[in-house]
Amino acid sequence: MALTRNYQETINRRVEKDPAFRIDILQEAIKALIDNDIKTCMVLLRTYVNATIGFKTLAEELGKKPKTLKKMLSTGGELASSSSALIIVNHLKKREGVELNLTGGIDHAKIDTPIDVDIDR
Repeated sequence: MALTRNYQETINRRVEKDPAFRIDILQEAIKALIDNDIKTCMVLLRTYVNATIGFKTLAEELGKKPKTLKKMLSTGGELASSSSALIIVNHLKKREGVELNLTGGIDHAKIDTPIDVDIDR
């Protein structure tokens, strides 16, 4: 009997058990965006959306069609761009109620989430 589990299912369970993990996914997506690694950013944002609010809810909140958002967050889609990622990251950041601060200078940048962030929402 195989002991493997679907990747997204594993992420979903971890997000349910560890709310801080979802913030970590968002932080990693932002780091990838800052590093101009758009493909990684899109994969992480797609993973985050699937594990949290889903494309239907995000689409409603952004006034877009779910299909359009899926194209925006696909690694090979014609709508995948840093500007698309910024729009989505900004919305998700506000929705989570987190403020991310870039520290450590240009060469050693680090994204910090303030300690007093309420991640149990």
